[in-house]
Amino acid sequence: MDLFETNGNGNGNGNDAEDSLPPPPPVVPLDVVPVKADPELPPPEPIKKKPSRVPIARRGTGSKGTKLQLLTNHFKVNVNNNDGHFFQYSVSLAYEDGRPVEGKGVGRKVLDKVHETYASELNGKDFAYDGEKTLFTVGSLARNKLEFQVVLEDVTSNRNNGNLSPEHGSPNETDKKRMRRPYRAKTFKVELSFASKIPMQAIANALRGQESENFQEAIRVLDIILRQHAAKQGCLLVRQSYFHNDPKNFADVGGGVLGCRGFHSSFRTTQSGLSLNIDVSTTMIITPGPVVDFLIANQNVRDPFSLDWAKAKRTLKNLRIKTSPSNQEFKISGLSELPCKEQMFTMKVKGGADDATEEVTVYDYFVKHRNIQLRYSADLPCINVGKPKRPTYFPLELCSLVSLQRYTKALSTLQRASLVEKSRQKPQERMRVLSDALKISNYGAEPMLRNCGVQINPSFTQVDGRVLQAPRLKFGNGEDFNPRNGRWNFNNKKIVDPVKIERWAVVNFSARCNMQGLVRDLIKCGNMKGIMVEDPFDVFEENPQFRRAPPVVRVEKMFEHMMSKLPGAPKFLLCLLPERKNSDLYGPWKKKNLADYGIVTQCIAPTKVNDQYLTNVLLKINAKLGGMNSLLGVEHSPSIPIISKAPTLILGMDVSHGSPGQSDIPSIAAVVSSRHWPLISKYRACVRTQSPKVEMIDNLFKKVSDKEDEGIIRELLIDFYSSSGKRKPDNIIIFRDGVSESQFNQVLNQELDQIIQACKFLDENWDPKFLVIVAQKNHHTKFFQPGSPDNVPPGTVIDNKVCHPRNYDFYLCAHAGMIGTTRPTHYHVLLDEIGFSADDLQELVHSLSYVYQRSTTAISVVAPICYAHLAATQMGQFMKFDDKSETSSSHGGLTAAGALPVPQLPKLEEKVCNSMFFC
Repeated sequence: MDLFETNGNGNGNGNDAEDSLPPPPPVVPLDVVPVKADPELPPPEPIKKKPSRVPIARRGTGSKGTKLQLLTNHFKVNVNNNDGHFFQYSVSLAYEDGRPVEGKGVGRKVLDKVHETYASELNGKDFAYDGEKTLFTVGSLARNKLEFQVVLEDVTSNRNNGNLSPEHGSPNETDKKRMRRPYRAKTFKVELSFASKIPMQAIANALRGQESENFQEAIRVLDIILRQHAAKQGCLLVRQSYFHNDPKNFADVGGGVLGCRGFHSSFRTTQSGLSLNIDVSTTMIITPGPVVDFLIANQNVRDPFSLDWAKAKRTLKNLRIKTSPSNQEFKISGLSELPCKEQMFTMKVKGGADDATEEVTVYDYFVKHRNIQLRYSADLPCINVGKPKRPTYFPLELCSLVSLQRYTKALSTLQRASLVEKSRQKPQERMRVLSDALKISNYGAEPMLRNCGVQINPSFTQVDGRVLQAPRLKFGNGEDFNPRNGRWNFNNKKIVDPVKIERWAVVNFSARCNMQGLVRDLIKCGNMKGIMVEDPFDVFEENPQFRRAPPVVRVEKMFEHMMSKLPGAPKFLLCLLPERKNSDLYGPWKKKNLADYGIVTQCIAPTKVNDQYLTNVLLKINAKLGGMNSLLGVEHSPSIPIISKAPTLILGMDVSHGSPGQSDIPSIAAVVSSRHWPLISKYRACVRTQSPKVEMIDNLFKKVSDKEDEGIIRELLIDFYSSSGKRKPDNIIIFRDGVSESQFNQVLNQELDQIIQACKFLDENWDPKFLVIVAQKNHHTKFFQPGSPDNVPPGTVIDNKVCHPRNYDFYLCAHAGMIGTTRPTHYHVLLDEIGFSADDLQELVHSLSYVYQRSTTAISVVAPICYAHLAATQMGQFMKFDDKSETSSSHGGLTAAGALPVPQLPKLEEKVCNSMFFC
């Protein structure tokens, strides 16, 4: 057990390329241990395959709390055709010459044509096509393999349009004629081959709690039918959400980007049967219209002559445009090297010999040969829609962006705020919009749904909710308080465990602010809340000559200036930043303090300084320096069921990824762990990078030798042991954020296995019990109070009707929804070896929404998960400033995961690594 006594921070600094590469793909199944064959030894014993864990079944429902009738946005579905089968066919599309069709856009058009042309060969059947390589019918087609040939007029797929080049060919043809070029028509060969059949009975079985392999597939077919139904109406499809091309659904969020409102709809199996879940959904699209207007808005410049064209080229690549006056659609492949009036191309000479050509500029061609007036394009680059070897240029002002093109880059802070403000809806409004959406969708008219015997009830499903009582809170001077409506405050209250703020200084990066007044008010506010704040050593103002320097330089210079004046390293620094939210000083400043010096720091960008503001700042500082702002009554007395009786470690785990457009930025895994048992309000964090876009945390256990584990979990276990009176946890409760249902088994079999290995590596005979809970926020279930304009009250829990027919899940709205419609958190209990009752577990999760030290409100998801987010975001900023590249295009494909070694995060200095630095 002496392993626990080490003070190992186990923060692997594996900088070797080998360390940071992910393991090669296993050749054997993951749960079989490979055996080395050795010729001299007798054959090894066959290794028993370890059974894999699956999510546990529900163990009953809770009963505590005040009952409350609610409505939910699930609509009951009847499926009358239970004897039939879905038949699945693989679709392969090729051009006449046998080349496979790669573009995505054309598949639906081709299959619509097949459906129309070959009705008799298809036995008059309708089909559900996913737009790519799979098609389903109800009942089988005539043969297992069918081949068709169809001709499409004027096909614009997302591929470049064959070899169509508007400026080749005699220039005086009218635009009418240009559209009638014979090679606008294309011939396609379509091959359908039988792949499998899926019994519709599988849906009925799943609703009884008997899930089979087929059930996921059968539900997928129903979802594909919904997608196809929306595609026929010309919608943009994003997974299970649909967006109509209707300007009244658009909201400008700045930067040439619109929020486009649409609907999510998907089939769900629930305890009360199959339901259709419909919700409002928003995606980001590029503002349609003239390309030049979009670029000016996107780069926030005054006119086209101020544009950064290298950036414009990256932004525009692969976007679709329509050109005037012919109104043809193309995909942008790039920009011309030279401006329009200098860019030459080769044109056939009119009336000359067959091969006579002349060089002409794009500008002259359009103005003189086509008689099209150009107002401002002469000095700007042209849009290229051709192939690499064969460019096709259009002057900028003739190009307009087509509507409904997704924008996939991360939004700026301002865009995000604008989007939230413009897309929020009060509960009543959202219910009205959803009822209308169901009517407009007109699913009754979809032949495929009729063939399956699907009928959708147009009214919201009723469910029974319960409102749990808020936990009692403990403040200073032994004062207790019962939060009302999920909120409390520190008016006339003292902090429960204050820390003295001493040996500190203020740093000002050129923010306009009355520094003396700020410090005076902070000290006064602290005294009222029970925090003793000494006078700061000094206020360090930035030297004006560095104001324009790069962020890292500004931080360096400030530290040099400060250290030359201070008698020793300060314990705490208050830092004033010139801009709110997205200051590029934030990352370098945090890194310098936390990784290099081990100094606790709080950044502020004060606009309105009042008592409320200063109290919130003091709450953060107190938590970072090791104090506690409030405690749960049950934590103080200790009387939490199970947890107070046996040492219990609580973990919060999360992985944050770069935005969808960035395929090369490492993902960041954060695990926070509780300390000082029997408390459940104190945490510390461990943060590591891993391969981009990998959701499973791969550094939980990292064995580097027989004696050494550099994984995350060992570091956290050792801290729990040393902070909890040399006790090992008997119970480990894991809250995991951000995984979908399809990944539950990986959490149970990969991540949990690593955690168990880390425990065994410390002590072979130690068998802690585990509770694993996944929290999901991005689902589409909402709850409404019938006949009330208000959101559901904080503490509302739902574990019936719309929950899973077999698995152990529940919805909880712990927070007060002040704006818009409350989004409940969906908790899935995957494993419980500890043996909580449904009520005790729901109360625990509810209580953990009240221990968040940064605010005086209940939060919408348990605090350990929130802390993991904060830690990942803050340490992610350490690396942010190394990567300001925009090179990953908005449509860039993923790089091969793990092709490059992942850069490691710097280790936090020892003095702060156990602190709540993320608070």
